[in-house]
Amino acid sequence: MAVTGNVTGSAPGSGGGPLAGVRVVELAGIGPGPFAAMLLADLGADVVRVDRPGGGGLAVNPAYDITNRSKRSVLVDLKSADGPARVLDLVERADVLIEGFRPGVAERLGVGPADCHARNPRLVYGRMTGWGQDGPLAHTAGHDIAYIAVTGALGMIGNPGEPPAVPANLVGDYAGGSLYLVIGVLAALQHARTPGGTGQVVDAAIVDGTAHLTAMIHGMMAAGGWQDRRGANLLDGGCPFYGSYETSDGGHMAVGALEQQFYDTFVELLGIKDQAPARKDLARWGELREAVAARFKSRTREEWTAVFAGTDACVAPVLSLREAPHHPHLAARGTFVEAAGITQPAPAPRFSATPAGAVGSPALPGAHTESVAADWGVPGLLGKEPDA
Repeated sequence: MAVTGNVTGSAPGSGGGPLAGVRVVELAGIGPGPFAAMLLADLGADVVRVDRPGGGGLAVNPAYDITNRSKRSVLVDLKSADGPARVLDLVERADVLIEGFRPGVAERLGVGPADCHARNPRLVYGRMTGWGQDGPLAHTAGHDIAYIAVTGALGMIGNPGEPPAVPANLVGDYAGGSLYLVIGVLAALQHARTPGGTGQVVDAAIVDGTAHLTAMIHGMMAAGGWQDRRGANLLDGGCPFYGSYETSDGGHMAVGALEQQFYDTFVELLGIKDQAPARKDLARWGELREAVAARFKSRTREEWTAVFAGTDACVAPVLSLREAPHHPHLAARGTFVEAAGITQPAPAPRFSATPAGAVGSPALPGAHTESVAADWGVPGLLGKEPDA
């Protein structure tokens, strides 16, 4: 079961975590930018999301938008006469800013890097885009699937003879985008806080990050250990002892028995030890795959899970999103929590000396204007002038 999280405790950014005391301004967007800001909030940063009046982006009920958990929200119309000034007042007191506009948009709105660094030279200005700040496609629209397509990552995923399989938006938006933005922001923040350090711009492009993720594969290909086509390699489903198999009830089991000792345990527990062809005989991999598939089809997913439980066969049931929180190992670790009535992944990774605080509710647009104005000393958010 998911662990119940406290959602009514202290203000976001004040409940502990290694980034406690770090202030982040997030200019509202969709996808990888908000997810990156959520990671920073999970780690204890005080993240203030600047939402636009009337909302925007994908039509997700804000009460269920987990990527806005543990943040605070203020409403600012950047196209209004005083909108940019209100954001710059926040920037002056912030350590990090995150924006995901197309190149040049923030500059036109008056909140680009030059405007922000004029007010706060130590600010880390994080820019999250698909194509990057320059290049022939920099000003072109796109989504995750297009970004990972041109990097070669999408072409690696799926069965031979079929179109590439779409891995949701995990590989591009979040792995190649959000995680690289967070890495860049934290590295730049470290630099800004060292003697003589300054703020700087972090250009996080999904195409760059996704390409970077394929580094090992490029090395294997150069060494002749990877074929540049789908379903023909050790880690892409081409190997019969590294893939997924259907069970008798329509479920699936995932197999990752790469090393010899794990493979030996796998074929023994599967019950094909005596008839399985040699695993290194690539010419008979098709025969081995058929033997493994037929055996898995003889029992249910639950039955096979029991067979392999607690062994080093490297076999696991393929669970759905709703099933995952109930897996015994994930439940024991509290990998999922329940907060604001929503079962959701807990903050990760974990820290021994600075554990993350409780998961907060998703920030509703404009709900925290008064508290941010008071805590950050920005009365202009309330339409007031600062005291003389």
